Amino acid sequence: MITNPILPGFHADPSICRVPGADGLDDYYIATSTFEWWPAVRIHHSRDLKHWRHHSYAVTRQSQLDLTGHPDSAGVWAPCLSHAGGQFWLIYTDVRSTIGAFKDTHNYLVTAPSIDGPWSEPHYLNSSGFDPSLFHDTDEDGSVRHWLVNQQWTHQPGKQHFNGILLQEYDHEARRLVGPVRNIYAGTALGVVEGPHLYHRKGWYYLLTAEGGTFYEHAVTLARSRQIDGPYETLPGNPLLTAWQQPTDGLQRSGHASLVQTARGDWYLAHLCGRPLEWSGPNTDRQNGVYSGLHCPLGRETALQRIVWRDDDWPEIEGGGNAPHLQVAESGLPEHPFPAEPARDDFDGPVLSPHLNSLRQPADESWLSLTERPGWLRLKGRESLMSLFAQSLVARRQQHFDCRVETRLDFAPELFQQMAGLVAYYNTLNHAYLHVSRDADSGARMLRLTVNRDGAHSEPAAAVELVDGPVDLAVEFSHASYQFHFAQQGRAWTAFGPALDSAMLSDEYATRFVDGFARSFGFTGNFIGIACQDLSGRRLHADFDHFAYEAK
Repeated sequence: MITNPILPGFHADPSICRVPGADGLDDYYIATSTFEWWPAVRIHHSRDLKHWRHHSYAVTRQSQLDLTGHPDSAGVWAPCLSHAGGQFWLIYTDVRSTIGAFKDTHNYLVTAPSIDGPWSEPHYLNSSGFDPSLFHDTDEDGSVRHWLVNQQWTHQPGKQHFNGILLQEYDHEARRLVGPVRNIYAGTALGVVEGPHLYHRKGWYYLLTAEGGTFYEHAVTLARSRQIDGPYETLPGNPLLTAWQQPTDGLQRSGHASLVQTARGDWYLAHLCGRPLEWSGPNTDRQNGVYSGLHCPLGRETALQRIVWRDDDWPEIEGGGNAPHLQVAESGLPEHPFPAEPARDDFDGPVLSPHLNSLRQPADESWLSLTERPGWLRLKGRESLMSLFAQSLVARRQQHFDCRVETRLDFAPELFQQMAGLVAYYNTLNHAYLHVSRDADSGARMLRLTVNRDGAHSEPAAAVELVDGPVDLAVEFSHASYQFHFAQQGRAWTAFGPALDSAMLSDEYATRFVDGFARSFGFTGNFIGIACQDLSGRRLHADFDHFAYEAK
């Protein structure tokens, strides 16, 4: 069986595609949203749809994307990965504002001859809405036409912000959209229509969309038409997939999907989902964006469902119904597991691990070095953990409810404004930071724990004076709580501060509504990382000997 989620931890808005392999085996790739994290557009690879590993990133240069100053949970939304004409095509949105009635959403296309690149500079498409997708349609004469679909956003009072799905042709030779813009689908009573993808099968154009919003009412809606520009008829008994008000073995928030067909003719649906810490049964209590105390600190993950086609050429989830399944029948493809990745990174290599991401800006020698002190990662202090601009932080996704991260820090701060340590980080407003600094009064080197909840800064434990030399730091997640620890000079680990609640590092906690408008969004998931700040501007550095992530 295939066990869901296939991509645990923050891997939202999956776009799946199949590419014939040179050795006769097909390659399957999934691109997912990365929001404010860098590099952008994370790509996973599989050969059997069961075993997956991280493969690469598509957007790796600031000339392709500049996230400096972007709000939390803005940036790259819902990329679409496809393969046609011997090359890869990737569409992505750069969202620059998220609060209130307006959205600034710029859509771009990059291409590459290989999944490994090189990926082109971006070609601008439009800014009418987010979640763009490119469909390659082969005409009867064998010619290929490219069609862009995207959600349209409207700010006008009295209207739904999600104002239907737009269709326009893309001329690749001219590198621009051409022809009329058509609104081909208004969605259903579920509302919030977004995430469109087009497919062609047996003379039908199928339009797959997401509806209901990306929290617990989320759903996959399907419609079809004989003509690409409609009119589109919605699936009888829609939605195709949803977890809303259904027992689902914990796979909630299911929606935003894409389809793939194997060479054997089997169909699968890749979709996002979330696993609440507190899951116990169907949830129906929603008040102003708050969902009955449910929280998903691992973020929105990627799952896979098997699809079967009925005699009337409508699809359904294998086994009937529209609820997602934790276990799904295998594809029948040859097993292709990948070697296990090491749990510990000793920073002995010349490049940063692809599992370590930075915020809004690429890691470069101006603030990160693997060579200045061989065997150590050096971070040069920049702005605070609440900055939208220049943070010296690298972190990895939390992918297990129960896990432990350890590092060793060598840091000699001169001022209280200089800090370095280990952080559990959801966003600028919600994080917990165990760090070394100087006491402003005594001048002693101290270990402190600071917690930010909705931007409110606190220290839930008394600072501890450290002896000279490196200090070992750790954080251990045990499902609903997490605990920081420290050790020095080979002594046993000691807990630092109280156990903190994992819920504060979740989408649900980070999303806040005031008077019907979202004042903050949470679309990502918890990261665990290492950081250094120098608020004096002197850029004092901190050195980290290793970074170890182990599932418990």
